[in-house]
Amino acid sequence: MARAIRSNTAIDPDDVTVAYVGGGSRQWAPNLIQDLAQSGLNGRVRLYDEYHESAKRNARFGNWVQSREDAVADWTYEATESLAEALTGADVVVLSTQYDPAETFVHDLDVPKRYGIYGAVSATIGPGGIMRAMRTVPLYREFATAISEHCPDAWVFNYTNPVHFVTRALYHEYPGINALGLCHEVLGTRHRLARYARDHLGMADATREDVSVNVKGINHFTWVDEARCKGVDLWPTLEELRDGEEGNRTFTGEDLADESVFVDNWQVTWELFRRFGVLPAAGDRHLVEYATWFIQGGKEELNRWGVKRTGSDYRAKHWTPAESDQTTDVEAWMAGDREFELTESNEVFVDIAEALAGDGTYVTNVNLPNVGQVTDLQNDAVVETNAIVRAGAVKPIAAGGFPRPVRALLRGHVETIETVIEAAADGDLDAAFEGFLIDQQVRTLQTEDARELFAELVDAQREYLEAWDLEGSTVLAESSACSID
Repeated sequence: MARAIRSNTAIDPDDVTVAYVGGGSRQWAPNLIQDLAQSGLNGRVRLYDEYHESAKRNARFGNWVQSREDAVADWTYEATESLAEALTGADVVVLSTQYDPAETFVHDLDVPKRYGIYGAVSATIGPGGIMRAMRTVPLYREFATAISEHCPDAWVFNYTNPVHFVTRALYHEYPGINALGLCHEVLGTRHRLARYARDHLGMADATREDVSVNVKGINHFTWVDEARCKGVDLWPTLEELRDGEEGNRTFTGEDLADESVFVDNWQVTWELFRRFGVLPAAGDRHLVEYATWFIQGGKEELNRWGVKRTGSDYRAKHWTPAESDQTTDVEAWMAGDREFELTESNEVFVDIAEALAGDGTYVTNVNLPNVGQVTDLQNDAVVETNAIVRAGAVKPIAAGGFPRPVRALLRGHVETIETVIEAAADGDLDAAFEGFLIDQQVRTLQTEDARELFAELVDAQREYLEAWDLEGSTVLAESSACSID
């Protein structure tokens, strides 16, 4: 039986203190500000960011949103200059940070490509995802220590990728933390299933909230073996779609040329469902990095499945509103250069927070340490399942196990994650390379090539890897791709 995590301090819905770490966010913070303005909660948000001016900008935006007549909740925003100031006495902590993509993501995508690894996203697994974890995990160990000192009973919501690595690091450093890793990929699957219910079962008003799934796995590699809409079993409909035209389409690069990098044609999903009998519950662009058959053969083979690679040029522009469709230009809204309409983000932070504060019960997917909710994966590894959220508690729902082939895939990725997390505790770069070497993308290379890839990635991002022992690394010393002595 999976056990709940509980806080010793109740959340007062009329007096909530939120600490936002990464408060200069160009995407999540503006979304959260709008969601809070329409919520049943009131309080204050302290925004902390290494780039203080960015946090001040979002504080101005938050207070500007609150001045609007359609903002029904009562929130105030301030930017703090220290992490301790933001965290002290917080009821809720939001973690959402990212290093400069032009100095990190670009290498995560371009360097592996030169070694024949054509990753689609390179954000949560594979050589790029592991490097992102190695940059991020040491910082989040520091965050966990700070939370244990300044707000030990706070509820912590982690949005930072790679979610499974980062959430695991929080618990590894501070086992008493009440941290939830959140991701919207399963929510997107439920949206899609609601559309199928509307289109094929005559449920004209079906929405995501009408769809229930038994979900289990690790972040971005989750699986569903039960799906219902308003109590109606969706499995027969999904099997028909899988075996028909919907589930058997092919694409070319030309077909995808004008599509967003977020296009999701579900052809990888259908193929995995066809082969293993359970339905993946993440976007195809993420699935291909865990189920690595689909990235063999480069661009043409990836495009064949309807997946478009997120290129380094796209990542490099991520912080510039004029160049990125993911980056919110709050200054333009406040200056009146762009029309502003208060909208909801479709994220579930507010729903969870309201339930924790005592407003009913809410069920959604979360990432938590495994305490029995997934039978086939090791305890303490961070897994993603549904959980029941109620006043002061989150209880993961037992979801069972997997068919043997899927279990084998998942266990391999869990071993990679756990190996890197353990290495991070001591900054042991050679131990981290062992996790890198067993990654399912990296295993397509000869060991010497894997070493050179690892060394080149480390060399390109050394200023972000100060917590790791680079000079004492045997792996780097053996490599010709690294200039570190």
